[in-house]
Amino acid sequence: MTRKAYYARKIKRATQLLFYKRHMKPGVKGWELKNALGSDYPKILKVLDNHLEKLDLQVKTVFEGEEPAEKPTLEELNKARFYVTVRGGFPSRDAKMMGWRIDDIAGLATAISYIISKKGKAPRDEVEDLLRTKLPGWRVEMNMNRYIKSGYLGEDEHNQLYLDWRTRAEVDQKALVELLLLK
Repeated sequence: MTRKAYYARKIKRATQLLFYKRHMKPGVKGWELKNALGSDYPKILKVLDNHLEKLDLQVKTVFEGEEPAEKPTLEELNKARFYVTVRGGFPSRDAKMMGWRIDDIAGLATAISYIISKKGKAPRDEVEDLLRTKLPGWRVEMNMNRYIKSGYLGEDEHNQLYLDWRTRAEVDQKALVELLLLK
């Protein structure tokens, strides 16, 4: 088998793993990619990412906890989760496709930015109080439950909210903070 055919087969398998949901959470853990593709899976994902660029998609890596300061090691990548997302985040015109109202999305952006400002964790009641100043009170609890169920926010046993897998995969947190600082 030629080298080109080898990589074509591996890229095809990586695409199948990344696009089809097999667990509660979409995406694939690094160790699963290693088992299916071999230890050179980061190189295969890089080639796949270059192909996806033409479709305005990207392979996104989300680390559990803190993102490595330097280039991640293979061990860190094995623990990370990989997703295919829209390159550069969702444009605002695509938000309608989620089936959410614009004020629901604004509430999510508010909750995310508040949690970011609190270094990644905030009490649920503080976030709800903030949202009550922006949204009708009856929508706040419903929206909070939607944000958690959708994977944008997570809640621990102490009612502390944190940014969950979907926010880390889909939201460019640095760009969000920069946009908020400009307004």
